[in-house]
Amino acid sequence: MTDEATDKNGGFEALDMLATMVAVVRVDGECLFANAAFENVLGLPRRTVQKRNLFDWFLDTGILRETVAAVAGNAYASSRFDAQLRWSARAHEEPLPVRVIVSQRFAEEGRENDSVVVELIENGQQSKQDREERNLDQVQATKELTRNLAHEIKNPLGGIRGAAQLLAMELTEPELLECTHVIVHEVDRLQTLVDRLLAPHRRAQQVGDVNIHEICERVRAVVQAEYPRGLVVERDYDASLPDFRGDREQLIQAVLNIVQNAAQALGPQIAEGTAEILLRTRVARQVTIGKQRWRLALELLVEDNGPGVPADIQDRIFYPLVSGREGGTGLGLTLSQTIVQQHQGMIDCESVPGATSFRITLPLP
Repeated sequence: MTDEATDKNGGFEALDMLATMVAVVRVDGECLFANAAFENVLGLPRRTVQKRNLFDWFLDTGILRETVAAVAGNAYASSRFDAQLRWSARAHEEPLPVRVIVSQRFAEEGRENDSVVVELIENGQQSKQDREERNLDQVQATKELTRNLAHEIKNPLGGIRGAAQLLAMELTEPELLECTHVIVHEVDRLQTLVDRLLAPHRRAQQVGDVNIHEICERVRAVVQAEYPRGLVVERDYDASLPDFRGDREQLIQAVLNIVQNAAQALGPQIAEGTAEILLRTRVARQVTIGKQRWRLALELLVEDNGPGVPADIQDRIFYPLVSGREGGTGLGLTLSQTIVQQHQGMIDCESVPGATSFRITLPLP
């Protein structure tokens, strides 16, 4: 095997441990290696990334081409500048602002130095990580508060319902009987609400082998049956994703809540026949979830072309009873986040008018 082949197959594994995007490229932009973070941001398998020219991923390639050539030619050891990636896995597909650092790669003795290391740092990457950690802490606190509050609410509900029923047996006036019926109905509604809040904590997980694409297809069938016209649910699956251990039924419910939430937000688009939901799966490498590092993870993106999440609740959409939809209970996303966290994963959201993306990240063995 040649030295070049060795580089392509196994010479840069250490770069996969970095949280920033790193690529090793030739002077002409040929990508010899792209690390896991680069693969995750582009939302494409590594083999696809490495078939493309690095320059193709940028809006303005002039500065990048000149800098790569200068660094490779030993005009200077390194250089940094701001640029924009042409495309990423983000729902709105806007250019991604990055800080580019081009550095020399020392060639082995007797070999010409014809490649450089290009490192890309997302603008605001640190603030995003801080926000994710803060959200995880807030969700954990909210989960405990919700569970305790639900138990406190449930205890007196049975007594209220029983008292209303006994009172109804003693009354003869229709107006007063109607009041007792309202009490019983509202108690039952609250009971259902509390049961939904407690559901993920009551039932022990039924752990088995789970295929994420079987879950997606089940959810897709349910949603397409509910919305047979005006809505298209597309798929973009990475067939290389392995099975993992989890509770299949709980995960179906978690994904279904998110997809149904998207479909309900697409009312005007469904009426016009332009509503779209995309289910996309990808492999992610070297992912940090809740301060724990995982070598491999799967990412499921649920993307829609709806009006977007209202700006005033974007930071609170996973809190219980927070809903941007008229008549919504605000429990679907909370339950989904709880279920995914029970599988050591997390959900996050990015939304602008016309494009919303929910990303479920689950660790793989």
